[in-house]
Amino acid sequence: MKILAVETVTRWQSVAILGDDLILATHEQEAGGAQDSLLLPTIDRLLSQSGLQLNDLSGLACSIGPGSFTGIRVGIATCLGLRGATDLPLTLVPTLEAMARSLEAATVPICPTLVSRRGEVYWAIFRWAEGQGLNRVLSEQVGTPQALAQSLIEHTIVFGSGWSSMGHEIQAALPPSVTVTVGPDRAFRPSAIQVARIGMERLRRGEIAGDLVAPLYVQQTEAEIQYERGGSPLARRRQRVETKIAERLARGRRRSPL
Repeated sequence: MKILAVETVTRWQSVAILGDDLILATHEQEAGGAQDSLLLPTIDRLLSQSGLQLNDLSGLACSIGPGSFTGIRVGIATCLGLRGATDLPLTLVPTLEAMARSLEAATVPICPTLVSRRGEVYWAIFRWAEGQGLNRVLSEQVGTPQALAQSLIEHTIVFGSGWSSMGHEIQAALPPSVTVTVGPDRAFRPSAIQVARIGMERLRRGEIAGDLVAPLYVQQTEAEIQYERGGSPLARRRQRVETKIAERLARGRRRSPL
């Protein structure tokens, strides 16, 4: 199985193409506010590097948040456009779950975190269970560093941009009986490689996104309300990407993967 995965929910953009357990191509970069203009060229370049066309892929995987509302919309709309033009199956992966996946050797609970644009923090808690894989102990939350600290009930590995920005506040609010270990640097940024690995598992189980695809914002926003009404920037970008890909495929430009 070959899969293209996209991770755009933070300022750090990550794209990867995996063939089963083999990483065929990957690229990560600081995208800032340029997620929209950088994503398709990056996908194009990685397909060229791996010698693949879009139609050679088995499916698509997209990180759906929580995180930057704009970044989430760019990633989902792009993948929906690719799906619309190629009929490739699409699966959706929660960002914090993909971050937790990077710590497969953990024997204690795992708490990935991301900064919320409102000066708060997103978090969830996971635990690896023998023979069961990664289990969600606490679903995605958004709140103050103090609220995060109070949700921890035992020694836990904490990591991500939420900890980088608010670690002192989280540490100060921990219950007296709870201690934390800071996760490794490699786990602090979401990675499309982990999105792809979870995506493959979901596609093999038949967990394919349907017609109604909603971002995992966690908190209700005006963007989410507009999305539900069908008038969001996400819907407009999806249409632009789908039209662009369909036109290129129709022209049969074999020298360009997109």
